[in-house]
Amino acid sequence: MYNANSLKAELNAKGWRLTPQREVILSIFQNLPRGKHLSADDLSKLLEKRGEEISLSTIYRTLKLMTRMGLLRELELAEIHKHYELNTTSPNHHHHIVCAQCNMTIEFDNSTILKQAIKQVEKSHLELIDCQLTIYAVCPEAIRKGFPAIMFENWACSRAKNAKDKLEQDFLSN
Repeated sequence: MYNANSLKAELNAKGWRLTPQREVILSIFQNLPRGKHLSADDLSKLLEKRGEEISLSTIYRTLKLMTRMGLLRELELAEIHKHYELNTTSPNHHHHIVCAQCNMTIEFDNSTILKQAIKQVEKSHLELIDCQLTIYAVCPEAIRKGFPAIMFENWACSRAKNAKDKLEQDFLSN
């Protein structure tokens, strides 16, 4: 797990600096509850609510840098934009189930998927960078609302809305 000193050392070794903005962004991801993912826009809104003035272009550059360094995982979930989460070396390597209608995301652990990925990569004489399985499904609430025939474009189920509201409250209280 990175802290400010280890991040600073790695950045310095590559000729980069640990800026206050990079340190704040790392801190946000380190304090993100398990199962929560942030897009660049989500991160920008959270930072703004906390009184941090970091431009969206700096956020995008920092997310790209931290992903290349292996600090963050870049996730392509159901939404148009990418999401990010802390890349842990936890034995509980996780994957995602995403509702194709409301984008509610559920994480699940499965070491068999990772073992199979390692086996296939080694067989091809490559080196594994990341292993992600994303399963797309439809939540029961969307089905009850008439998915796919009668769905509104911006509709989200109550579980997804509650999770988003709780995430914002958690960050504002830190």
